[in-house]
Order: sequence, then structure tokens, then C-alpha cells
Amino acid sequence: MKENLHRFFRAARGAGVHVSPAESIDAMRAVSTVGLSDRGLLRDALLLTLAKSEDEKKALGACFDLFFASAEPSQTDDEAAAGDEAGEGEDESRDESGQAVPDHSVEGADDSRLAGLGALAQMLLSQDRAAISAAIASASAASSLSDIRYFTQRGIFSSRILEEMGIARLNDDLETLTATNPALAERLSALTDGLRENVRDAVAQALLLYGREEAENLRNEILRNAPLARIEPQRIEEMRALIRRIARRLRERYAKPRKRQRRGHLDVRRTLRRNAAWGSVPFLTAWKRKHRERPKVIALCDVSGSVARVSDFFLLLIHSLHEVVSDVRSFAFSGHLIEVSEVLETKGAEEAMQDIMSRVGFGSSDYGTSFADFERQWMESVTPQTTVIVLGDARSNNLDPGADILRRISERAKRLVWLNPEGRMTWGFGDSEMPRYATFCNVVRQCATAQQLERAISDIVATYH
Repeated sequence: MKENLHRFFRAARGAGVHVSPAESIDAMRAVSTVGLSDRGLLRDALLLTLAKSEDEKKALGACFDLFFASAEPSQTDDEAAAGDEAGEGEDESRDESGQAVPDHSVEGADDSRLAGLGALAQMLLSQDRAAISAAIASASAASSLSDIRYFTQRGIFSSRILEEMGIARLNDDLETLTATNPALAERLSALTDGLRENVRDAVAQALLLYGREEAENLRNEILRNAPLARIEPQRIEEMRALIRRIARRLRERYAKPRKRQRRGHLDVRRTLRRNAAWGSVPFLTAWKRKHRERPKVIALCDVSGSVARVSDFFLLLIHSLHEVVSDVRSFAFSGHLIEVSEVLETKGAEEAMQDIMSRVGFGSSDYGTSFADFERQWMESVTPQTTVIVLGDARSNNLDPGADILRRISERAKRLVWLNPEGRMTWGFGDSEMPRYATFCNVVRQCATAQQLERAISDIVATYH
């Protein structure tokens, strides 16, 4: 059972439940105390020792139900076998009047005829369900079925399990019986098909248990590289969840400076002067400390047309970095510009974006007017400690692009970063003013996917650390 618990812990991790080594030890102690006879008690013990939140409790409960979906723990193998023996004859076929008809194909499978068959053929013909289940479980363990990760591996593991059970000898027995006892061969063939189905079910169950983490990673990787502007409506919430995970990862990376960064570097001259009385033996040390300011960010987001979806995820990411970014002010624009910081801080992501879009969204882009709005009302908020990020496709609809205003913003700010969701090949064509804007920017990046967005924000935050 110890090995089964280890596999269960692995399955629980795949279900999104964090199981530390200490927690797994506590769980095993709890199981050794409550025993295995009462499945409900076993389930409660595992949930109490492993789940730390309501979501983890639900995930762990579903994982338990799937993992222990085989025979009840209270039923021993001997009891299961006895139950099978007691039920012998219940599978008899019946005629049209409902009377039992002896199964001559089974009747012909007496000890003398089974003696020449392999162990697997004898097990199938005797219909010992407990023994068959135990054999599948043993072969699964021998085939390392818990290592399955991808749905493409189902056929490989099914073949391995059947080989461990002796499928080669079973095929030979089928050929022999086909020539000597066709009726018994037909019955064994049907039982073999049933065995293959049971093995496929066991592999499918293992994939659900152990492959979820890799499947989730694969889905996230696909989502990370999907164009933000073309995310299907049903996947928007998945993308928001991914953006929150990206924000958490960035917070963990940059919000907690390393000990060496806090302490600084050894100041050799001051250390020697302090220890002159002891022959310069460094009993007392002096350190050079460099003050690191957290970034102040002003984000100007185009929310017109297809750019709106990218701005949705960008604003969510920026405002999720509250532990890293000391001050964030966000502005949205299409035809004119408004501040949306309070909306994003007080409302949920979906409600906030609906509010923003209802006020300035989906209009025709007018960068010149929007930059003028910012200069007139909020230019004083730009300081030498501020990083200004503009997210937009730089398409001005042949109106005044306001490049001179962007230049003045750049001169006041620490850095001016432009993130463009369009591909570089389109910059400068049609009504795109990207080449003109780029002359006043410190950084210009394509930002069409979650992965590109993460890299861009990470690079910005990293300059302050």
C-alpha cells in the first residue's frame, strides 16, 4: 500500500495539489492509523492531511475517487474470489422461455483441457475477476504505468501491460484451440477482447491521474504562444488565469531581493580603516549598499478594435504586480484618453474592462489627441523615476500622430517603452506611425502573445533590480 500512496501523491500533484514531503509523511501516518477497511475514513484522512484550501479539497476528492475506483478496500482478494465462486453459474445463457441453458463451451473447458494452456488463458477461461484485476495491477506496476504523461503513450503502455501478462502465450493458445476446439477458441477470443478493453481502461485511468500536469503544461504552453487578439471567447478566462500565474511568478522573482543584494558588496577600504587597530584583520566589515527603487509605471493603452483584447491582459498583468511596482497609473484611449487606475483596482477584470470599453473602447484610434489629453492633464506625473509604457498598434488613421508630444514624454521619463501587438513586417505600412514613434522610445517590442508580454514586463522590472 505504501507504493500505492506514493502514486496517489504523484496523482494529487498532477491535480494541482501541492504535496510536500512532510505532508506525505503525515498522510502515511494517518493512513496507518485509520487503516484501509473504511474507504470514507481513508478519504477523510487524506483530505485532512493534504488539502490546504477548499479548491484543493475538491481537486483531491476527485483525484481520490478516480485513483481508488477499483475494488473496495474492505473486500480482500480472498473474499472477492469467494464471491466469484458463489456466483458461478449466474452467467448461464437462457433460452427464449427464460430457462437456463448449460454453457457447453465452458463445460468443455475441464481441467484436462485447461492443463495445456498458459496461465493467462486459464485465468480468463475460469473468469476469476479478482485474479484478472490483480494481474492487470501487477503488470501495470511492472510496466511503470504511473510514468504515463501523454495521450500518445496509451498504445505503448497497453502493449507493455499485455506483454507482462503473457499475451504472446495467449495468442499461441488461441491458435492451438482454433484447430482443436473451435468453440473454446471462440470463447477465449471474446475473453481476450474483454481483457484488452480492461487494460485500455486502466491505461486511460492512469492517464487521467498522472498525465493531467503535463497536459496542463502543454495547454498553457499553447496558450502562452497564442495571439492575444484572437483568443476565443471561451478561453478568455483561461488566459486571465495564465496572466495571473505569470504575475505571481514575476512577483516571486523580483519582490524578494536576494540576501546578497540587500547586504551589498564588501567595501574593502572602509573595512581596512575600521580594523586598523587589529592589524587590519577584518573583525568589522563595511558594505556598499546601493539603494534600489521599485519601478513607477505609467501605462497608456490603446483599446480600439483588436488591440483591446491585448490591453485587457496587459492591464491585468501590470496591476497584479503590486508587490514589485510601487506606483502604477493606467490610461486607456481610442479617440480620447482617460485614467482607469481606480477602475482596475476596485473592480474585477471582466467588469473593469467592460466599464473601460463602454467609455473609450472600440473607437477609431487618435494617438495625437490622446497624447495631447495626457500632456494637458497628467504630464506632471512623469518623473525621472517613471517608466512609461505605450501599448498600441501605432495606427493613427492618417490623423496627426502627436510625435512631438511623445518626444516630450520621453524626455521627462526614465524610459519610454512601446509594445506593439502587430508583427514587425507591418510597421510603417499604411497608416502605421511606428517608425516615427520608435525614434523617441528606449525599447520597442512586438507583444502579441502572453509569452512576449511576460518577457517585456520582466525586462522592464529587471532594470530596477
